[in-house]
Amino acid sequence: MAGTVNHDYHILAPDIWPLIGSLSALTFTSGMVLGFYPDLFGAASSIVVWAGLAGLIATFFMWFSNIVKEAERGDHTPVVQLHMRYGMILFIASEVMFFVGWFWSWFDFALFPSELSDVIGGVWPPAAIEAVIDPLSLPLLNTLILLCSGTTVTWAHHSLIQGDRDGLKKGLWATIILGAIFTAIQAYEYLHAPFAFGGNTYSSAFYMATGFHGFHVLIGTIFLIVCLRRSYLGHFTPRQHFGFEAAAWYWHFVDVVWLFLFITVYVWGGWGAEVH
Repeated sequence: MAGTVNHDYHILAPDIWPLIGSLSALTFTSGMVLGFYPDLFGAASSIVVWAGLAGLIATFFMWFSNIVKEAERGDHTPVVQLHMRYGMILFIASEVMFFVGWFWSWFDFALFPSELSDVIGGVWPPAAIEAVIDPLSLPLLNTLILLCSGTTVTWAHHSLIQGDRDGLKKGLWATIILGAIFTAIQAYEYLHAPFAFGGNTYSSAFYMATGFHGFHVLIGTIFLIVCLRRSYLGHFTPRQHFGFEAAAWYWHFVDVVWLFLFITVYVWGGWGAEVH
């Protein structure tokens, strides 16, 4: 009787992975700091960074595997699922504020260009930028691709709710393929961009904002690949599928952020400049 569960909450068993994840994060960030002093630490900083990254990847894999096992055991009761949704909402809210910082810097640079620098020259885009990326070429294509991916992940979600597992798999496949195409096009765009990273506020803010978004697309694609694998294993039911729901929320967040990036960075940010 002492071990009888008489509540709707799931009490987690002791686990070493949160500690390993914390130490790995400390190792990774410490390696990044050491990288700022190459004359003092040399290649040691790279070793520390990669060691920390390996620990983080192992933590993600093992910790998330444990969560999947808990879900399949039935530990994720309606109350637990509700609070996991709250957690995902707060996580996305923190991501929103992360991108708000990049948009803030972009508007600050654009609306108040420095007149003290020959590189900027008091104009936007800066005088050093001879041409910008044409927003109606690859950026517009990527916008259409992400919008389509938003519809396919919604198709997969509705198929799951209706018990159509074939539609779930097809929707996930389509979304993953579209996400991979988006990433490939953005990589091609970077390789052929008319300006390099750094040197002025335009290029720095451009690559940081769009690059972090591209990183989020990559993470979201991995998220969906895991959901696709789980769908083939028979996981998820119409009443219990928080893992997929969280992935869909994350993907829609990535879609919305890109729309703001496309409008503010590509269209408004390069308005009136020569296009590449």
